[in-house]
Amino acid sequence: MSDLSTVEKIGLRLLHIHDLIYQKSNGLIGHRIPGMPPSLLLRTTGAKTGEPRINTLSYARDGKDYLVVASMGGAPRSPGWYHNLKAHPRIEINVGTRRLSVTAKPVLPDDPDYQRLWKIVNDNNSHRYEAYQKKTTRPIPIVVLTPRTALWPAVRGWCRAPSQ
Repeated sequence: MSDLSTVEKIGLRLLHIHDLIYQKSNGLIGHRIPGMPPSLLLRTTGAKTGEPRINTLSYARDGKDYLVVASMGGAPRSPGWYHNLKAHPRIEINVGTRRLSVTAKPVLPDDPDYQRLWKIVNDNNSHRYEAYQKKTTRPIPIVVLTPRTALWPAVRGWCRAPSQ
């Protein structure tokens, strides 16, 4: 963090505070911040530890699917949450207070749909992923999160949606 400017350090601290509020409120506060793309809570199981993990990520939509990007700011390695969902692709997300059970599918540049998805996520997020890709030699994965079932509002617990 010492290589960052003062503005970047403040930005990272504000994002950390946002993450804490979003997670502690179980999605009630923090889904949307003015001027920023919406964010979701990604709930994975640790690939090595088996422990529950929660990460706050910006997302884009592609029809019913949610798209997140394993960029880690253009770091040489993919983020830990990416390795977790590769090991355990059946995960849950909070989108605001709505909790969804989803299946995660990584999409890499050799996939025919990658360029279309890459455009969606970049258009949704001020083209920051293009800048991140320039900082690293690794391909940046896009993860498609396809809903399986809705778990009713997270603020009311883990009740499954009533069958219709």
